[in-house]
Amino acid sequence: MASKLTLDGGIALVTGAAGGIGKETALAFAEAGAKGVIFADINHEGVQAAAEESRKYARHAEYRALAIKVDISNAESVQSLVASTMKEFGRIDYAVNIWRAISLSRPPTLDLDVFSKVSDTNILGAVLFVRAVMAAMASQEPLVFPGTRRHGPRSLGRGSIVLLGSTNSLIGAPGVISYGTSKHAVIGIMKSAAVDSLALQSAIRVNTVCPAFVDTPMIQSAIEMNPMVKHAIDNMTPFKRAATVDEVADYIVFLSSPSASFIHGTALAIDAGFTLPAPVLPQ
Repeated sequence: MASKLTLDGGIALVTGAAGGIGKETALAFAEAGAKGVIFADINHEGVQAAAEESRKYARHAEYRALAIKVDISNAESVQSLVASTMKEFGRIDYAVNIWRAISLSRPPTLDLDVFSKVSDTNILGAVLFVRAVMAAMASQEPLVFPGTRRHGPRSLGRGSIVLLGSTNSLIGAPGVISYGTSKHAVIGIMKSAAVDSLALQSAIRVNTVCPAFVDTPMIQSAIEMNPMVKHAIDNMTPFKRAATVDEVADYIVFLSSPSASFIHGTALAIDAGFTLPAPVLPQ
């Protein structure tokens, strides 16, 4: 766990923060120096425990953590989450939507009820999150970070939004039509929101991270359901392993930070080259 970047304050809102990538990302914001972090998840006990744990890593002298229960696929719940954050902290500088649903099936089988559930979480949830957060960020003043010895101050703008995509946002894979479709849609949502941000001159950056396999409880469950997942990790990934949660969290904190102030509307792969073309073997 741990971001290697340093943030000079700012307020972070992270969904899916009860465990896995979401929890690690929220803890990384605390350790990087965020002034406040909102841990949001449908698992309220989980985010309460994670928020309490974050105090051990927090670096900001005035650090505060808040745990909020949210249903990312419910418009009122998402609006309430953002409204509560603004009421408590007055602004949102780093907004990260990690909450996701995944499903596996054997082609050509497709359970339409599962497809609908995955879409509600991954597609509708992303839309509701972006809509609510962008409206809140648009009303706040830009956050400016102090300069260094060599450079002057740098503005973060009115905020940064990072959505969780996947390598399934970039390529196809067998047995994940519900998940793959939804993750392709996340890139479409990100790009549309990024263009809207430019058109409105809102100074809000919007990006997507696209990790390959990540060592989380979700992946461990997938391996138990389908041993071929473990085979794919061991034999198809370039580094012969899954990414660790902190490798993904550090990337998200970087994208949210002033170090990435010129990155906007981009889907960035965290995959050790998994989505590169296959190497040409010598004859």
